Amino acid sequence: GLKHRREVAGKSAIFSGEHFVLEETDWYLLNLFRLWWHYGISFLRLQMWVEEVMEKFMRIYKYQAHGYAFSTLEELLRSLGGDTFVNMTQRSVAESLLEVGVTQRFVDDVIAAVLRSSYGQSVLVPAFAGAMSLAGAQGSTWAVEGGNKLVCSGLLKLTKANVIPARVTGISLHSSEGRALYQVHYESSEGPGSAFYDMVVVTTPLHPSRSNFTFENFEPPIADFPGAFQPSVTSVVHGYLNSSYFGFPDPKLFPFASILTTDTPSLFFNVMDNICPVNISAAFRRKQPQEAAVWRVLSEQPLDKQQLKTLFRSYYSVQVTEWQSYPRYDAAKSLPPIMLHENLFYLSGVEWVASSMEMIAVAAKNVALLAYNRWHQDLDKIDQKDLMHKVKTEL
Repeated sequence: GLKHRREVAGKSAIFSGEHFVLEETDWYLLNLFRLWWHYGISFLRLQMWVEEVMEKFMRIYKYQAHGYAFSTLEELLRSLGGDTFVNMTQRSVAESLLEVGVTQRFVDDVIAAVLRSSYGQSVLVPAFAGAMSLAGAQGSTWAVEGGNKLVCSGLLKLTKANVIPARVTGISLHSSEGRALYQVHYESSEGPGSAFYDMVVVTTPLHPSRSNFTFENFEPPIADFPGAFQPSVTSVVHGYLNSSYFGFPDPKLFPFASILTTDTPSLFFNVMDNICPVNISAAFRRKQPQEAAVWRVLSEQPLDKQQLKTLFRSYYSVQVTEWQSYPRYDAAKSLPPIMLHENLFYLSGVEWVASSMEMIAVAAKNVALLAYNRWHQDLDKIDQKDLMHKVKTEL
């Protein structure tokens, strides 16, 4: 029942801190010519690499449609792309792209800009996470009218789940007739409470900087996993863009709705874009560049007044949100487990493979299938080899 939000045209450019290294135009063929002129066939080699990764990744939907599940992230990746996919979580996207013939200049200009805008990190992020980010940057994604949050609220409504509005503080292990039983402790507006469950799925990141609840009576004990998260600051600014900073003294001539950046030390922001409402009427139009508009600026640190004055001639309001957005991919090399105990599952570990709404959705369905298959002792549906052949045989 969700509707596709109407697209609003807008061009992008990549800024180096001094000038634009690449500018999008209204003409597709001209854009291709500029890419070829600056970078040769690197963009074609990139596209072929991303398409190969995505073609193999899409196998997961066939596997899940037939009820197959995986007990570790390594097994899931291996079923899709063999050891190559597993290795892609241990080596950088820059290294992988250079191997397939993408030039260093293309990596420094274009790949770095895309990864800074999505993960707020450099081209040293793992190749698999980089491939997911680059796939999402190719324009095939779409937003939900009314806001992407409707995906979550809609799914919750369909499940008819009994939602307890509370903060979980801990999970303790008990046993009942030889089967594990989990007591979930929580704090609500009415005070402390708890409930017993046969199965539990943990969705909060179990890392030192994020985990705020405990596991009791588990042997061996369940500890935090190594790793940290990348700080990100989102500033939503309603104001007049300072186009002179970007080399356009006349604001009326500024053509871009999105400005990505290269990995330049002097740059204090990762990306900024002219954002539109979540509901777009047929009469909606983007503000003219000389008019006050709403811009979203992503940075690693909060913008100070001088930095705001650099980006905007003047502004009416600034709303700032600081959050731990994505895993810091250079902080850990091992993938977290999916199974913490017999019927205790961990969902958020998939973020260390790649962090996106689609990856979380895939991981959630995998956990649901894994829990179902284990409960019914259907072990032939867990960690099976040569699944492509099995699925074809079932068809």
